[in-house]
Amino acid sequence: MESLQAIKQRFGIIGNDVQLNRAIEKAIRVAPTDISVLVVGESGVGKENIPKIIHQLSHRKHAKYIAVNCGAIPEGTIDSELFGHEKGAFTGATASRKGYFEVADGGTIFLDEVGELPLTTQVRLLRVLENGEFIKVGSSQVQKTNVRIVAATNVNMHDAIAKGKFREDLYYRLSTIEIPLPPLRERGEDIHLLFRKFASDFAQKYRMPTIRLDEAATRVLLNYNFPGNIRQLRNIAEQISVVEEDRLITPEKVIQYLPNIQGNLPAVVNSKSGGQSDFSTERDIMYKVLFDMRNDINDLKKLTLELMKSGNSEQVKEANHGLIERIYQEQPQQQPETHQVEVVQIPQSPSIEDNFDYAETIEEDENLSLQEKEIEMIKKSLEKNNGKRKLAAKELGISERTLYRKIKQYDL
Repeated sequence: MESLQAIKQRFGIIGNDVQLNRAIEKAIRVAPTDISVLVVGESGVGKENIPKIIHQLSHRKHAKYIAVNCGAIPEGTIDSELFGHEKGAFTGATASRKGYFEVADGGTIFLDEVGELPLTTQVRLLRVLENGEFIKVGSSQVQKTNVRIVAATNVNMHDAIAKGKFREDLYYRLSTIEIPLPPLRERGEDIHLLFRKFASDFAQKYRMPTIRLDEAATRVLLNYNFPGNIRQLRNIAEQISVVEEDRLITPEKVIQYLPNIQGNLPAVVNSKSGGQSDFSTERDIMYKVLFDMRNDINDLKKLTLELMKSGNSEQVKEANHGLIERIYQEQPQQQPETHQVEVVQIPQSPSIEDNFDYAETIEEDENLSLQEKEIEMIKKSLEKNNGKRKLAAKELGISERTLYRKIKQYDL
């Protein structure tokens, strides 16, 4: 049996990630059998490599291998594509046609995006998996086929089943063995390995020197989320190879090719956004805290007005004691929920009017704090980008025009 590294080299797979290695090893082990396999993973992770490995290492390797993108075939013709049709079966069927299951008899069919199959086609596919039988469109004759099916999907199949978009019995038939592939953002140093490989390939293709990332640019790439996975990384490597004249690539240049690397200003941390730079994370957390504070202040103002209008201050205080505690910090963090309700006195508040003035003062201080932080962030971004306003504006998530206005406003 070929080694793992030999298999990777043979099929052009780059990377040493543990999850990737585990998926390939699983494919190698199931290849000699006729078990149906379902490859799962996000779009662009390279799912198409697994069925090729399975076919080439199986006893079917000398027979046909057909890859079918189920999401690219119109619903009205997919049955004809997969199972064939008889002459006159529908308008335009001027002759009989063999389908993929008949052509690939004895070989392997790879059904990519299998989660996109119509329900009627799913019924036909289930019959093939159960007893190897199918019927051409427009025919009543049952035909036999001996095909190994490997499917792939980026759809959450359990959600699709719950919504009635995919048959549960078919899912269990397809996923006798399930092979998950990790997204690129979870593969660590594999990102840089893949980028170097792509850069080398494009240098040969376009007959130009190979681009290289400096250390800081490499860190930017490793911290990016890559929603499009390997397909997106390859596209980025090609763009940089063609467009950039300087072959040593800096972080500022890399950022220009990474869409949505930072959200608009102000931003809130998104736990699904992957690793952003320390600057972005620090900025986002700071703004999250400050804007939460503003929301609390606004809630307190509403409460104060409610107290002034109702004349029943004690009852309103009891109903909102948690908010009062949080704003005035009379007590530590909110305690576990209890059935006892405490009446919390607002510190140093002889009158409702005094409380309203105090809330206004806090909001003024909070606005000043936001302004100071904004100035600090603009200065930090300009310094980081060597005074280049275009790059600083992009990093801050604002337009150049807005940045110019703020620089003038704060006399920076």
